[in-house]
Amino acid sequence: MHILFADDERNLQELMKKNLEKIGHSVVVCPDGATAVAALQKEPFDCLIVDIDMPGMSGIEVIQHARELRPDVEAVVMTGNPSQETAIAALRHQAYEYLTKPCPLAHIAELLGQIAQRRSTRRQLAALQHRVRQAEGDSQLVGTAPSMDAMKKLISRVAPTESTVLIRGETGCGKELVARAVHQQSLRGEEPLVAVNCGALPENLIESELFGHCKGAFTGADVARVGLFEVADGGTIFLDEIGELPLAMQAKLLRVLETGDIRRLGDNQTVNVNVRVVCATHRDLDAMVSEGTFREDLMFRINTFEIMVPALRERPQDILPLAVHLLRRHRTDGSDDQVFTPAAIDELVAHRWPGNVRELANVVEHAAILCDAMPIDVTHLPRHFSSRQLRKEIRDTAPMSLREMELIAIDRAIERHEGNKKAAAEELGVSLKTLYNKLNAAEEKKQSA
Repeated sequence: MHILFADDERNLQELMKKNLEKIGHSVVVCPDGATAVAALQKEPFDCLIVDIDMPGMSGIEVIQHARELRPDVEAVVMTGNPSQETAIAALRHQAYEYLTKPCPLAHIAELLGQIAQRRSTRRQLAALQHRVRQAEGDSQLVGTAPSMDAMKKLISRVAPTESTVLIRGETGCGKELVARAVHQQSLRGEEPLVAVNCGALPENLIESELFGHCKGAFTGADVARVGLFEVADGGTIFLDEIGELPLAMQAKLLRVLETGDIRRLGDNQTVNVNVRVVCATHRDLDAMVSEGTFREDLMFRINTFEIMVPALRERPQDILPLAVHLLRRHRTDGSDDQVFTPAAIDELVAHRWPGNVRELANVVEHAAILCDAMPIDVTHLPRHFSSRQLRKEIRDTAPMSLREMELIAIDRAIERHEGNKKAAAEELGVSLKTLYNKLNAAEEKKQSA
């Protein structure tokens, strides 16, 4: 680290500079507080070690200036005259440690190691948060359809409350994005949002994931672990696909929702958490209650406020704006009104989108990879779009045999891949040998005719 050491004792200045540089730190030495403040104004430091009693400006005043000039610098106080007053003052200015002279160099070296590790952890956390923000994006809900406007109004009404929210909708329609919007518009928006896919958790690990466990609670529990409810303390936990939870886990979840108390596996003590719960499912929970596979009391508890996310096919006017929005994750070239050809737009709007926005995102990414230069055309869309276009062309022609339709499909695929028969075979879902056999058979029939 780059360290600023301020002390009026010359012998101590030389000793600290020599020994700290010996263990790998760079050190700037200052004989008084004013010089230390001037040094802070010139360059950034990782750590400030300052004596309290110096001529002119005291060490506490130096730390006060440091907090204004370099808010992230770690401060360590040293003094030969310890007192409760100076200790409280150091604490008030967020000093990392309060040391009494003489202090062993080994202890100072260990302390600096702890500070270096703390700063490294902060940097890693900041980088991770940045990557998460990039990956997740914001909670922008794209769409102007009446059903989307109605849903946005519901979000704005329920978000500032503490009510439990149940989000319903088909797979891939954007339920997690809605949950994120609820969280970000709530009073907990600056606190953690922890998303849990209940359907992806192994049944034997669900309780441990949600509530944590103590060391030795079960085979393989070599260390204690904090559960996701504790991670979300103060914020929001999003339980996606809650309909996939087994009945035994539903009973434990109900207790947490009612009391706020969780118990780690293997622990006798409970921990109270302050967490808002948002749930989502594509399942028919009412039918599951009738079948006995979902608890009725839990259903009542999570369904305080319900938000239904419309399917993409129910709002065709939003398909093109969504496609452009999703495309901008991968491509920035081309103006927004000229990134899809009219033919491609027709195909996108005509599609039924059984996978909803998730399917649209995959289609757009596929097209963005294939397209060398904007705009995106039908030929850049996945195979099932090309197949539908082929069926449309066939309907507009005279009746033909299955072999003739096969040849049309083969010719179109080879044309799309600029003569690359291997790529065409992969698109058509046949082996390269089968493709050549069909082409050779067609050529032989043509020559014999």
